[in-house]
Formats: sequence, C-alpha cells, structure tokens
Amino acid sequence: MLILGDNEMKDTLYTIRKAEPRDLEAVNGLLQQVLSVHNRARPDLFNEIGKKYTDEELLSIFSSPETPVFVYDREGAVLGYVFCVLRHQGSGSLRPLTSLYIDDLCVHEKARGQHIGRVLFEYVKAFAKEQGCHNITLHVWEGNPGARAFYESLGLKPQYISMEMLCE
Repeated sequence: MLILGDNEMKDTLYTIRKAEPRDLEAVNGLLQQVLSVHNRARPDLFNEIGKKYTDEELLSIFSSPETPVFVYDREGAVLGYVFCVLRHQGSGSLRPLTSLYIDDLCVHEKARGQHIGRVLFEYVKAFAKEQGCHNITLHVWEGNPGARAFYESLGLKPQYISMEMLCE
C-alpha cells in the first residue's frame, strides 16, 4: 500500500493498494465504463451492457499473486484501477523472462484529467521492476485514440500490430 499526497489536489490523500472484496461494486462500475468505451468503438464485438467477470471471478483475480489488481483510493472512493497479469515465457525459441501485462486500466469518467492514470501506471512500473519483469505490455483498441495517446505519453511504443479483416 502506498499513501501519498496528490500534487494536483493539495491536501488530498490517496492510496494505491491491492483490490479487496470491498471494492467489488466500484470495480464493477468502472468495468462497465470500459465496456461502454469499447462498445462505442466496436459494437460488432462488444455488447452495450454485460459483465466481463462474475463477482466470484473478480474475487479470484483479486486474491491471485499472478493477477494483481491495484486501485486508486481517494478518501474511501475508488477512482481507478489497473488489472495486471504476470506472464512467464521461456520455451522453444523464446528467452526466459517475465512480462507484466496490463489487462485493463480505467479511471472513473468524472475523475479523468487528474493524472490518476499516470499515477497508477507509475505504481505498476515500480511494481514490475520489483518483480524483475523484463517489460510492461498492453493492448489498445484502434477505436480508442485517447487511450493510445495516453500510453504513448507514458513512453510506451508498439511492440507488434494485430490486424484483422471482417468477413461480411
């Protein structure tokens, strides 16, 4: 757990901590916001409403050391999260190494522009270094230029490009 003062919000404290069962409602709400963004960009792939995970799946994810979820908590309100996955490789032609994959990073729509995403990413970057990770990876949907610009501003660069052709 990390407790810091927020430079953008003088005298306001925030905590970055591992997600806990008490965070289910807030995390589910943020997951719905992510679904809405994805649905607007790719309605052919994403439903307008639905749940990515059941509550039981979320609790399992929260408790696994291989899938840490960190939340940004300001005075008891969860304003953002980052879902991580530690990925291990090292067979065949691949060198043995561990990557930290960011499965999802979300800041509450009413709290965007307050550098919460940057704070979460910097926390994850330090965590990845502590874990001995080789790199941090993530995927960005092509229909989400704001997210791509955000990640590029943090110094991320394309590792590979996934391409598609719709069969209509």
